[in-house]
Amino acid sequence: MKNYSEDASRLYHIQVAKGEVGRYVILPGDPKRCVKIAQYFDDPVLVADNREYITYTGTLDGEKVSVTSTGIGGPSAAIAMEELYRCGADTFVRIGTCGGMQPEVKSGDIVIATGAIRMEGTSREYAPIEFPAVADLTVTNALVGAAKAKGYPFHTGVVQCKDSFYGQHEPEVKPVSYELLNKWEAWKRLGCLASEMESAALFVAASALKVRVGSCFLVMANQEREKLGLENPVVHDTDMAVQTAVEAIRELIREETAAY
Repeated sequence: MKNYSEDASRLYHIQVAKGEVGRYVILPGDPKRCVKIAQYFDDPVLVADNREYITYTGTLDGEKVSVTSTGIGGPSAAIAMEELYRCGADTFVRIGTCGGMQPEVKSGDIVIATGAIRMEGTSREYAPIEFPAVADLTVTNALVGAAKAKGYPFHTGVVQCKDSFYGQHEPEVKPVSYELLNKWEAWKRLGCLASEMESAALFVAASALKVRVGSCFLVMANQEREKLGLENPVVHDTDMAVQTAVEAIRELIREETAAY
């Protein structure tokens, strides 16, 4: 396809060139999280800062790794993955925040997604709705191992992905409340752990691109616990999710370096 960038050596949206990122990339949504994540790397360098996309590259255990923010939602997340793939990345870990849906999923816990409900639009431009949005097993196992090693409280299972934050939190005032409320109840009954906005798009885009991706989240709060009158503080510190992702990538590097 045509490159619309003023600098033809760089990808249009993320403004990164081939060779400037590692094969392993952490994908937070919030650009402000990038510098915090990069502090876990050795010798991190700011590679690009354009729109919602900030990229740092450094090393972990001698292997080049990167972090790129994706902004909010599936469209911008898929763009980041597409362009990072073109720059040489093939293994991704999304970290971010989510809202718990089951009573046992508490504020401050970690959720590691094994799959995602495709209640968003981006993934439909990659695959028919019948195709599942599933995380890569190797990356997911590395995330589980990292959370266990660090002693963090965590849950594994399906998450729900949507395009409207306020459709989740104020469904009763939306013209399509009948659909939002009924489907939310169905997701709960099916054991869906949490709600967020990017994993379905990333999982399906990764399947199309033949790359690997996993996701882990901090549970900020749980509106279902609130409804039940249970303790439900709001937690903002994403460091446990970040450390889980970093340790998972370290484990992947160790395993995959030993295999060569």
